[in-house]
Amino acid sequence: MSERVVMSIDQGTTGSRVSLYKHDGTPYPNGWCYVEHSQAYPKPGWVEHDPVEIWLNVKHCIRNVLDKTGVKPGEIVAIGVTNQRETVVAWNPKTGRPVSNAIVWQDRRTAKLVDYLRENFLKDIVEKTGLIPDSYFSSTKIWWMLENIKGLREKALKGEVVFGTVDTWIIWNLTNGSRDIQTPEYKGAFVTDYSNASRTMLFNIHRLMWDEGLAEIQGKIPVEALALPRPSSDKDVYGWTGPEVSSLFEGLSKPVTGDAGDQQAALLGQAGFEPYDVKCTYGTGNFILMNTGENKVRSKSGLLATILYSVEPGKAVYALEGSVFITGAAIQWLRDGLKIIEVSGE
Repeated sequence: MSERVVMSIDQGTTGSRVSLYKHDGTPYPNGWCYVEHSQAYPKPGWVEHDPVEIWLNVKHCIRNVLDKTGVKPGEIVAIGVTNQRETVVAWNPKTGRPVSNAIVWQDRRTAKLVDYLRENFLKDIVEKTGLIPDSYFSSTKIWWMLENIKGLREKALKGEVVFGTVDTWIIWNLTNGSRDIQTPEYKGAFVTDYSNASRTMLFNIHRLMWDEGLAEIQGKIPVEALALPRPSSDKDVYGWTGPEVSSLFEGLSKPVTGDAGDQQAALLGQAGFEPYDVKCTYGTGNFILMNTGENKVRSKSGLLATILYSVEPGKAVYALEGSVFITGAAIQWLRDGLKIIEVSGE
């Protein structure tokens, strides 16, 4: 009897990991591959990633785990995605080419735009999104792109460029060219889940939809012209792999289902399904999340209300979140910047 194996893609700030799990949730022996990607710092406070490099690393890891485990392509029953949140990719859906490097969640170039939002629209943003305006979130990164990449605003209005977080970029590439998608006009599944959408500062966490008013004050562009991905629940089947990815599975098309931001996925991975369940993840940064059930809790201490997960359209489970941006990233800086250590384990 053949195995039923689930493939997980974890695209993080430092690198990309592909892992295999048996149907009961136990990790497949030696069933993982991890590859770091380059970090670009064009100016002080700026952080960028190459989206194409990230996608090539994901493909390499898919191929690697199949080769070294001997898992047969026919045994893979589904592919799920989790990702670094807030990081923004803009690309041409006809060619698949990014218009620039991705602007990473750590990037601080939009500080002046954030100051403007805090001074003029703080209450509206907090009430609709649960977030406090910060360069951390996706919206001002998109706004900066529209203002600073030549011709991008015009291309966006013509539908020649789309914007998404990293999960959207990965899922679009997984399904590129597939006939089994709900967004054929984009050539791939153009979707995100509620947890990632809730980190953009453009998503109304009460109505569970992109907010026209927030788009107007953050970029002065109608939300329908901004070409944002279709928000979906975490367990939806977003599409099936297209020809490029199916070739890694001996021509078999696989369902792409399951999407969550990495910190939300970390709480769920620790079985944090009940209200008041809490986790703290140590990675590039430190992130504490507490499940608050169906209640959207307004913190008096600067914590953020965010969406934890959704298993059906129109309903969500929420969380409170606190973040420390620089922890593991400091170790990486000691290794790659100051070069006073050779490996992170030191």
